[in-house]
Amino acid sequence: MIFNYTARDETGKTVAATLEAKDQKEAMEKLRSMKLIVTKITEGKGIVVTGKKKFQLFGGGKIKSDDIIIFSRQLATMIDSGLTLVNSLDILSRQAKSPLFRDVILKLKEDVEISGQPLSTALSKHPKIFSALFTNMVRAGEISGTLDSALNQLASYMEASGAIAKKIKSAAMYPVLIGTMSIGIGLALLLFVVPMFAGIYKEFGGELPGPTKILIFLSNLLKKYFIVLGVILFGGAGALFQFSKTPRGKLFIDKTMLKIPIVGELVRKIAISKVTRTLGTLVKSGVQILEALEIVGKTAGNKVVEEAIEIAKNRVRDGESITKPLADTGVFPPMVTEMISVGEETGELEKMLTKVADFYDQEVDAAVTGLTATLEPLMIGILGVGIGGMVIALYLPIFKMATVVGG
Repeated sequence: MIFNYTARDETGKTVAATLEAKDQKEAMEKLRSMKLIVTKITEGKGIVVTGKKKFQLFGGGKIKSDDIIIFSRQLATMIDSGLTLVNSLDILSRQAKSPLFRDVILKLKEDVEISGQPLSTALSKHPKIFSALFTNMVRAGEISGTLDSALNQLASYMEASGAIAKKIKSAAMYPVLIGTMSIGIGLALLLFVVPMFAGIYKEFGGELPGPTKILIFLSNLLKKYFIVLGVILFGGAGALFQFSKTPRGKLFIDKTMLKIPIVGELVRKIAISKVTRTLGTLVKSGVQILEALEIVGKTAGNKVVEEAIEIAKNRVRDGESITKPLADTGVFPPMVTEMISVGEETGELEKMLTKVADFYDQEVDAAVTGLTATLEPLMIGILGVGIGGMVIALYLPIFKMATVVGG
């Protein structure tokens, strides 16, 4: 939902703009976090955004994460060259290939030029496009006078994260494709081919082999209860999907994922890579450690890791260093916490976090490659045994008759 609001900032200046939130309560919370005193807020029309990697606006077109990376790089270069922020945004709006992203950039320019808002405040009005990580790093860059550096770091972070995501997605495509093909071929055999052979065998009469009987029974069962089984299957999948959206469901699924052999270790490595890279990037940009941990927890991608970060954050707030709370959660391996400890002691925490992230990126890459190499022959074997077994069971009576005739 989009809300139009009028508010006063810390200097007493009146600000009128729009904000996206799921309801008015969330909108008010966001405005309070921006240190604005709201005088009026109403539901209105504006940009509607959905999705994670691609963002849908106005019911058509998409903004890709690559667009945001290019935007960050180009804006950093222009600012470093001495161009004003308003001029830079104006140039970028004219260069944008996506007309929808152009509208977003023009809105940013309007908020900065006309409303006099910092870029970070303007970005925070589009949370589905510019994450809390993005907004806070820009804010830290504005405060420290290193906005160009912060934008370049953001682009590098997004590129590194995107590379891992693409690797995982690419590795998952093959098993999904083989699995889909197996199910499709199996259903086609049971629904169309087996009934045809069953009719032929019925005309000939005689006793059928056991495997053939089982195959014909499964075919008849599937044909008779196809709609019922479909409703149960899709209903169950829908219920599971809805459950996975609840906090309890997310926690249950994430805990289960971590316990699955091989896959669980890969999920853990991905989470550690993401957490350490995000935290290192934020600390390097000058974001306070508590605020950084707050953002890291929300972007961890795993509820178990998110809860561990939340526990660590509360203990850091109470005066502890970051190392022991993270170690006590049991989520992070000793090597990770030891390197973080060294980083704290030497004053180079962000460097150590980046080294940990780079190490785990390599671990994830090796694990994904190994998993793909294992899954490929396994999936082919399953396809061969499953479909091949059905075909053999289907032709057993013919083989039997050929043997009898030959005898």
